[in-house]
Amino acid sequence: MSLTVEAICAGRAALLPGDKRSAIAKSPLEGPVEIGPRGVAGDEQVDRKHHGFPAMAVHLYPADHYAWLKQQFDAPSALAGPGSMGENLFVHGVDETAVCIGDRFRLGTAIIEVSQPRQPCATIERHLGRKGIVKAIVESGRCGMFFRVIEPGLAQAGDTLDPMEQGAPDWTVRRAFHLVYAGGKPDRAELEELASLPRVSDRLVHDIRRKHPAT
Repeated sequence: MSLTVEAICAGRAALLPGDKRSAIAKSPLEGPVEIGPRGVAGDEQVDRKHHGFPAMAVHLYPADHYAWLKQQFDAPSALAGPGSMGENLFVHGVDETAVCIGDRFRLGTAIIEVSQPRQPCATIERHLGRKGIVKAIVESGRCGMFFRVIEPGLAQAGDTLDPMEQGAPDWTVRRAFHLVYAGGKPDRAELEELASLPRVSDRLVHDIRRKHPAT
């Protein structure tokens, strides 16, 4: 099923409360935008240790989650429009249960591939000015997803996100997120299966080894 990308967003670093620099606040771009291995042209990535190319070049936070966030956290003013959750792609009609690790999509003339879920961090709470958002995201699995860029190209708002090739059908983004980041003691065989997927990101494999070391 094709999905309309309502906005392609980018941001520049700015100070958040606590003097942390972040480019989480993004805004829609006009006209055709270059999408390459480093992500969306003009988008700054401050913390390269936890974000960024090549495996986390492009971020999609499902637009349908905005209503949930506003209801749960009294409509934070920072959730004003596309890009407010740090996403590059603002898309309705898709979530973490519908997309799997390794799924490939065409966007404009670019090809992008799902590599891992997004791990929420305190930057989101600083940006939105609400405590408890990270916990709620972890519990609900409304995490968003990252893509690597397989083939650079141009895209613009109004283009469609068209499925091209299925990845690992048993490994939705939400399943991977809950397994690695939701706490508890996950099944070792499942962790190893996820880590061995040919299209999973090196960052997610690193987090599996760090958070769930073999005993």
